[in-house]
Amino acid sequence: MQLIDIGANLGHESFRPDFDQVLERAHAHGVTQMIVTGASAAGSRMALALAQAYPGVLYATAGVHPHHAIDYDDATDAELRAHLKADAVKAVGETGLDYHRNHSPPAAQIEAFERQLQIAVDCGKPLFLHQRDAHEDFMAVLRNFRDRLGRIVVHCFTGTREEMIDYLDAGWHIGITGWLCDERRGTHLRELVREIPAERLMIETDSPYLLPRTVRPKPSHRRNEPMYLRHIVEELARDRGEDVEVTAANATATSRAFFGL
Repeated sequence: MQLIDIGANLGHESFRPDFDQVLERAHAHGVTQMIVTGASAAGSRMALALAQAYPGVLYATAGVHPHHAIDYDDATDAELRAHLKADAVKAVGETGLDYHRNHSPPAAQIEAFERQLQIAVDCGKPLFLHQRDAHEDFMAVLRNFRDRLGRIVVHCFTGTREEMIDYLDAGWHIGITGWLCDERRGTHLRELVREIPAERLMIETDSPYLLPRTVRPKPSHRRNEPMYLRHIVEELARDRGEDVEVTAANATATSRAFFGL
């Protein structure tokens, strides 16, 4: 079984003490390639550096998460454009809208989102998107760029069936994380994932966040890492009524095609 983690925040400080061991454990659990998420100017620099240090194993995205939208300026825009010229940087993002916490005002989020969508138009690379509690504005902004954007994945999907259908009807992809394993807030996903076509479905850990709550034994540090992608795909396959080898192979093929790996 070969797996691709399409969203891992491996630049997070919690990985610094044992980074190589994290990669070794991932490989031992079948995770052969990982895409390091760039979620800020500094985070995108780190993601690119890691991808360049581990060619063929790590790749990167370059973007600014809506939490950091207030810091988006012309220098940030120029830096992201420069990063995206590198072959190792496979997508624009993580960008989008998040009204759940509003760490940045909605107006700032929309502006930063629109500027990053324009980068995607200009560079032709896929989009790695985030949306939480902002679906209506999220769709409205994307409609303004209709027919000018390439491939899109809405990562770490946690939303409603109506939101999912909107994304699928638009031709986009869906990223599923260990949120699926959360009995407090993710049980609805166990039904929804059956409706996602195999060629639109990808898997991710969002490490070090979202440790699957069904992992046994639970690690004492509570840190998620790419090795647990295997656990996620096992749960996903069961919910979809598929053999795990089939779910894994389809997700891997979809990820390779989407990111051009």
